[in-house]
Amino acid sequence: MKNIFKIAFLVMLVLGCKEAKKEAEETKEMVEETTMSSKADEWTTLFDGESFNGWHEYLKEDVSDNWKIEDGAMVFYPPETRENGNQFNLVSDGSYTDFVLSMDWKIAQNGNSGVMWGVKEIDSLGQPYLTGPEIQVLDNEGHPDGKNGTSHQSGALYDMVSPMKDMTKPVGEWNTMVITINHKTNEGRVELNGETVVEFPVNDPEWGEMVANSKFADWEHFAKYPTGKIALQDHGDGVAYKNIKIKEL
Repeated sequence: MKNIFKIAFLVMLVLGCKEAKKEAEETKEMVEETTMSSKADEWTTLFDGESFNGWHEYLKEDVSDNWKIEDGAMVFYPPETRENGNQFNLVSDGSYTDFVLSMDWKIAQNGNSGVMWGVKEIDSLGQPYLTGPEIQVLDNEGHPDGKNGTSHQSGALYDMVSPMKDMTKPVGEWNTMVITINHKTNEGRVELNGETVVEFPVNDPEWGEMVANSKFADWEHFAKYPTGKIALQDHGDGVAYKNIKIKEL
């Protein structure tokens, strides 16, 4: 009888250990899933509204006086004259591959600017648009580029994909723009003031076909770098950006 009790006790002990191990594994899986989910929901602030920490001008180490911080926004004041064609494009210190980028922008009357990704700072290339695809920021009515086809208007993947509709607010008002670039799911998307205005693939062969049918077809370095910096364009006109944040995917 004692042996029977011993055997029963051992069986219960083994089963209890197995159950405890199973519960521990399930708990571990739940923690990992929660951690992954939390990480996916994490936003990183790219502009704190008070300094240019995290930014510099393209191929430079700092930020010139042409960019000011006013009321929590980066504001660009184009120079009256430019020495040797000097440019003042802002680029992020960090590089990104798959992300959601959110920001507010306000363009000056008759103004032109843009937001780029996949930008590489290469000494022989004087402009970020030589590497980085651009989402257009424009006064559609006032700037001449707005008359060069809808693929040159605000929210467009410049010279490649036109916005489905014009969702821009009047000049002088803030617009909220969200750009999604995800090579894992082959998804590119632009939301402007709460509406999706542009969708496009980001992987070949579809991406390569779009580039081949654009003005960028023969540009050696254009869109060749899935991982690159974010750029805010100096196109010679006043523009302001604020509430800039990014979520890596």
